[in-house]
Amino acid sequence: MRDDELARAVRLREEGSREEARELLLGLAERHPEDAEVAYQTAWVHDVLGLEKEAAPFYERALAGEGLKPEDRLGAFTGYGSTLRVLGRYDEALAAFRRGLAEFPEDPGLRTFMSMALYNAGRAREAVSTLLKVLAGTEAAGQYQRAVTYYADHLDETV
Repeated sequence: MRDDELARAVRLREEGSREEARELLLGLAERHPEDAEVAYQTAWVHDVLGLEKEAAPFYERALAGEGLKPEDRLGAFTGYGSTLRVLGRYDEALAAFRRGLAEFPEDPGLRTFMSMALYNAGRAREAVSTLLKVLAGTEAAGQYQRAVTYYADHLDETV
């Protein structure tokens, strides 16, 4: 029953019936308060509806629980940190991104979203450095990968 309802709610969210998915997920979350997967999906649907304040506690519950697949755990860290950033809770967002990066150290999405929180926290140099390191890890850096990597840590260096 739980699995069928959860699958239906995810399908509804994906198809654009987000309010209906939200109602179904809220019911599931009430009946399964310790279920990390239900909490994650409930957070996600609130997030896509622009209900970040409501999403945050569900992300917390999802990350505190057990049983999330690694890709969902990564998504929960990304969503939670991003949600906190949107709410103006920059230090908490950075802490969430750091926790996520402790588990997924090279994830470019987490690092990119963290750079936005760094910028919002008034740490522009660190934000740019973080983005340059993400860029250096992609094909887009091309023949300049070595230089981009170097300058990520030496932004103010001149001759």
